Parts: sequence; structure tokens; C-alpha cells
Amino acid sequence: MTGADVEVARVGNRWRVSRPWHPGLRPYLRSYAGYFETTPAPYQVRVVPSGRAVLVLNLAAPFSRVERMGVAGGSSGRIGSLVVGLEDRPALLEHPGGQEAIRVEFSPLGAYRLFGLPMRELTNRAVELTDVLGPGGGRLVERLAATADWRSRFDLLDGALLARVAGGPEPAAEVRRAWQLLVRSGGSLPIAAIAAEVGWSHGYLVRRCTEQVGLAPKASARVLRFHRAVAMLGRGDRKLVDTALACGYADQAHLSREFRVLAGVSPARLQAARRAEGALTV
Repeated sequence: MTGADVEVARVGNRWRVSRPWHPGLRPYLRSYAGYFETTPAPYQVRVVPSGRAVLVLNLAAPFSRVERMGVAGGSSGRIGSLVVGLEDRPALLEHPGGQEAIRVEFSPLGAYRLFGLPMRELTNRAVELTDVLGPGGGRLVERLAATADWRSRFDLLDGALLARVAGGPEPAAEVRRAWQLLVRSGGSLPIAAIAAEVGWSHGYLVRRCTEQVGLAPKASARVLRFHRAVAMLGRGDRKLVDTALACGYADQAHLSREFRVLAGVSPARLQAARRAEGALTV
């Protein structure tokens, strides 16, 4: 179902709303869509590391909780619109049903420019939007919720995001290059080689990447390898052992151990999970 440049499609128990990204935002985005439920139902989903930062603008009922698995005191309690930095461990999201929201995923350096704060402050955390953007973030959510149609909502959000990135900090060229090398290699390039490429010491590279990406290069590489393996297994085109070797794991057992740490489940269970808007029903 479409209207002008907006497309609405059924995805599982939800409707997904999207349109082409604004050219000025494309360098920073990895995903951008609205979604809503016509038949409210409580649900629980698991979010696994992806190498992306996430903004969720909740226009109706808030989340019941966001719990970072394996972290003492890692439960947010009730939380509405939120920001999540890069992650290297899974989280559980619970919602009472009736959700209507816009979910935007950013590259880590796009998020650094958008939010304008050290990304390490958001690592493995779900933070209320107003704690990051201040009262203006709350006013933006109110305006989005009061806007009747999705095209106008996207126009409003695009304007707000463009204004933020225009005034945001510029990532260091060396950090940008380091992230490009990590992504292009799927996390397989040795960190020493990346440090040599950008001309920084290992320690300085770690400090600057942790500030502007949110994770140190070694942790980022681990997440990117995992994300690549999840994508391969999701397509069903490789056996576990072949996926392990293609993604730079020592063997199938190594891949399985990493899945249990980063996702909290086995590769087989993750393969069987239903995927929707960055989350897995497992």
C-alpha cells in the first residue's frame, strides 16, 4: 500500500511505514521507518548487537522495560522515547502493546554527530531521549504524536535531524578511516594494522574510537563479525562451520561461544528467530 512517496507494508503483526531517505541524512542513516499496531498485544523481543546506534520515538504507549542482559542493575524500568548506543551484549525489550513509533538506526559516527556527546556514555545503555536532547526532544515527540499523517511526520523529523547534524561535532578523520576499515573487513582486520594505517598508537586509537564510536576497536570488530555471521545464517546459504570460517572465527565452537555471549542464545535458535525492525522474537 502506497501514498505519494510513503509506503506502508505489513510485517508480522505490525504495519511498517517508510519513504526514501532525505539526501542530507543518507551519510548518517542505516535504517529509518515508522511502525504501528492495529491490534494491540503485549510482546517481548530481544535486541542483539548490530554496530549501530538507535533512536526510538515512541508516539503512543512506552516500553515496560529495557533490560540489558548480564548487567547488574541493567533494567531501565518504564521508558518512552529512547536512545541506545553501540552494544556488545543483548537486551530484552518488553512492551504492553499498542505501540506506534519511529525507529531510526545510525552509523556510530552519524550518532556522534547527531547527539553531540561522547558515545561511550551511551554504550550498552537505553537512555530517555530528553536526557540526551533535553526538553526539545520531548517537544519533538509531542509534535510527531500530534501530527496526523506519516508524510508530515517524516518531514518534521527530517528537519529536526538535519538541524542536529548540521551543528554536530565532526568525527576525526582517523576515527572515520578506522571505522571504514573495520566495516569493510567485517571485523577481521587486525587492530594493529588499523592503527598503522591511520598513524596512531594503539592506545590513542582505542581512546578516540571509544569516545566517538562507543566501543574500542577490538570490541567493535567482535560485534561486526557477529553481525556478519547473523546475516549469513539468516539467508540460510551456509552451514555453521562455513559461516564461522568466512567470518574469521577459529572454528564452529568459537562462533557458538560468541553467539551465546553477544546474543544469549545458540546460532540455531537465532536462525529460527523472527526478525522485525532490528529485534528478534526468540
